[in-house]
Amino acid sequence: MLGYALVIAITTLSAFIVAVAQYIFKRSLGRFKFNTKGIFGVLSNKGVLLGIFIYFVSLGIYLTALSSGELSVVYPIFASSFIFVLIISAALLGEKINAFRITGVLLIVLGIALVASTM
Repeated sequence: MLGYALVIAITTLSAFIVAVAQYIFKRSLGRFKFNTKGIFGVLSNKGVLLGIFIYFVSLGIYLTALSSGELSVVYPIFASSFIFVLIISAALLGEKINAFRITGVLLIVLGIALVASTM
């Protein structure tokens, strides 16, 4: 059984890794069309395959956290992936961050803090 702090840390690590996978997907996709050619093109894209691999790494870490923590606590902490995606989007993709996005992320942070405090 993992301790409280370790469950939070590995859940947060898993969320960060998922955010990195999202970034890789975004950088690798270009224009995607949902048709047979588009699907086979995506499935043969090295960046997409790397993103899928990273997702599986994250899943392994997440399952480790879940095995020692409560689902009702671990899963909301995993929502920190939204925070990491916002930061990565701004820093690496040059996406604009407005007050609504910042407010949304701050509400997520507040929710994570409230849920984590009940562990």
